[in-house]
Parts: sequence; C-alpha cells; structure tokens
Amino acid sequence: MGANRTPPGHDPHETAQTATEVIELLEVLWERGKEAASTAPVSASQLRVMHCIDRDEGINLRTLGEALGAASSSVSRLCDRLEALGFVERLPSPTSRRELELHLTGHGKAYLRRLRSQREDALLAVLSSMRPKDREALLKGLRSFRGAVDSSLPKSRPASGDSAVRPA
Repeated sequence: MGANRTPPGHDPHETAQTATEVIELLEVLWERGKEAASTAPVSASQLRVMHCIDRDEGINLRTLGEALGAASSSVSRLCDRLEALGFVERLPSPTSRRELELHLTGHGKAYLRRLRSQREDALLAVLSSMRPKDREALLKGLRSFRGAVDSSLPKSRPASGDSAVRPA
C-alpha cells in the first residue's frame, strides 16, 4: 500500500518550490561573480528595469510599471537613477508628443553584455559538470518556461495619455 504520489513535474507547487531554490542559488552564484568582477553599480530593481527596457526597447513608464508590478512614480525614480548613471535615456515618442520612450544607452547595453557574460561564465562552470542528457532536459524546460513568461508580460505600448508624459 503505497501513497498515491504525483509524478515528478506534475505538481506545480513542487516545481515552483524547486525553481525558487534554483533562483536563490543563482543569486548566490552571481553575487559571488559580481564581487570578483566589481561591475555592479546598479541595484537589483534597477537591473530589472534595464532588462525590461532591453527586452522592449522604447517602452514607456506606464507599460514598464505594469511589467514590473510597480507604480509609475517608483519606476520613474529608478529610471532617474539609471539616467544619471548614463544607462538609460528618455526620448520623445515618434508617434505622440506627450509620451516619452525609454531606451538603453550604449553604456547601458555594454553593461548588460558584460553582466550577462559573467553570469554565463558562472553557469557554464556548473552546467559542464552535468550529464548531457540532463542539460538537454534543462534546456527544453527553460525554453518552455521563457516562452510562458514572455507570453504573460505586457508588450504593447499604449497610445497617448499615459503617465510617461513630459512636463510642460
């Protein structure tokens, strides 16, 4: 008489718990690399902003706030700091005089490239110790996860009248 156990991967709670543990391990792994490279002038929140802008170049503050689940005023302050670092710029929208678009500068793009390269190096060190069959399964699962996340994030830019309005 065995317990009626759900097969691995069928219970979303177990998968979420394992994913959370892996994310925490990745944070530790990347923090270790960040200390060694000393290239982290931005906070985790600012980095999330940069990733969103990189993913959806020209996004406005309201849509960015929706993607991050944050108020436009908070996102605006994060962008102010990133703009002061030379990582982000706000440019007028070509379709609406009232709207501003957010873009990464060359400096911001270079920073993300360096950071991604450092993270990839840290991951390669761990992934190389896995069996090829396990890496293949991980890759398949990660691609599926990325697709699900991408489809759940807002991508459209609203028309005029949003909160990324330039002051008069």
